[in-house]
Amino acid sequence: MNKLNPKNTIKIREATKARSSTNQAVYVELPEPQIGAQELFYDTQADVCIYGGAAGGGKSFALLLKAAKYLNTPGYGSVIFRRTRPEITNEGGLWDESRLLYKRIKNSVGREHQLDWTFPNGTAISFGHAQYDKDVEDKYPGSQICHIGFDELTKFSERQFWFLFSRNRSVCGVKPRIDATCNPDADSWVAKLVDWYIDPHTGYPIEERSGAIRYFYRVNKKLHWGNTKEELMIEFPDLAEIAPPKSFSFISATIYDNPILLETNPQYLQNLLSLHPVEMERLLRGNWKIKYEAGTIFNRQWFEVVGSVPSGGTTVAFWDFAATSAAVATKSSFYSVRTKMYLHQDTYYVLDCHWEQVSADQGDASVVKIAYQDGRDCKVRWELEGGSAGKRYEASLRKQLAGFDAKGVKPLGDKVTRALPMALAAKQGKIKLLRGAWNDQFLAAVHEFDGSKKPLTNDIVDSADGAFGELGVSAPKGMFVGGKINNPFA
Repeated sequence: MNKLNPKNTIKIREATKARSSTNQAVYVELPEPQIGAQELFYDTQADVCIYGGAAGGGKSFALLLKAAKYLNTPGYGSVIFRRTRPEITNEGGLWDESRLLYKRIKNSVGREHQLDWTFPNGTAISFGHAQYDKDVEDKYPGSQICHIGFDELTKFSERQFWFLFSRNRSVCGVKPRIDATCNPDADSWVAKLVDWYIDPHTGYPIEERSGAIRYFYRVNKKLHWGNTKEELMIEFPDLAEIAPPKSFSFISATIYDNPILLETNPQYLQNLLSLHPVEMERLLRGNWKIKYEAGTIFNRQWFEVVGSVPSGGTTVAFWDFAATSAAVATKSSFYSVRTKMYLHQDTYYVLDCHWEQVSADQGDASVVKIAYQDGRDCKVRWELEGGSAGKRYEASLRKQLAGFDAKGVKPLGDKVTRALPMALAAKQGKIKLLRGAWNDQFLAAVHEFDGSKKPLTNDIVDSADGAFGELGVSAPKGMFVGGKINNPFA
């Protein structure tokens, strides 16, 4: 967070004296944006600007600060969006950060239940959430929003963005603008939006292009770009008669553009350096091209094979179920997989991995049989399917496993997200395999895993990271919001 410096502040106030209590002056002393990327974002004249591309660049703070830029203009309003409400209200989230900033404004009123701030002259800043595409269409069908902000734009769909783009209108005299923050995601639609600013070979932002303004028309859902508005207006004369093209800019920023954070919380940089290699490339270095591919999530070289394990730890067997018997299975059929894992101090040992293609009834019998072989000291867990059917199946299986510590576990996040904590532990040498005939297939599966649909490969990884999560901490507190990743380093 930026510190308030009384000798170096932005002072926002009405140019003329107010004539009524509902149109009174707003006196504000807010911290200035930090010199560099944050200042460039605050001052840009682009109609649409995306800021960030790495963690720790002060993105949310910059967005909140820019939303307050025109509070001196009666009728001005801003709406800042996150994909879900918990992402706004979680401890340390957007609402908490807004309180640190907007409570400095005299007579400001913040209502957390309404997720809005109102100010003495009638201006307002509010927070919106749109978990589903239809949410923006249902909540904002005829809205006029002078300033729209997206915090973590890559979490929004392209449809949501362009619908709200159509709501970006102004009658208060302030030019309508859209600002967004984000972290890199090579598979996101946003990657195409900022592609001109990114080196196609390295994936890193091109330094001299950061902050450059380009222009676009969007015709039949396709973007047409130009380096000047004039060249686009010549190319599209019919559109030019209606309106000039919109201007766009991307401003890259990393933790090194936020010296205040580096000074007040130097440990944050170490957190980024401790991430999985792919996440570190994205969140520390701002790489927009790196993807999860075979060998990048897990590497088989990270797993040491040992002949024995120490005693005195905790054991769990985790099942990832499929209901396809070998008699009717095809190459695309999935497997039921059980991974038996053991935790001793801070090291995880994979004791066994078993896979089979059986019917649902045969699968239940196999679970019970293997549970008795593993012994009652071994916890039994399985991935809990959603809905009432999953609850009924859990009740049935727990009845068959009476006397065992057995229960279903609801998965959180997508397959790659769930695998990352285990992958990071493996990279740190904390996961070892007990020598067995299953070792080669297990190592081949984890190495091949990239999140795409791959029978047996995904089944083994899902089972293994389920066991890992039950023995340790599968993800930092607050990482998952609404079933989606909420990266604590974003």
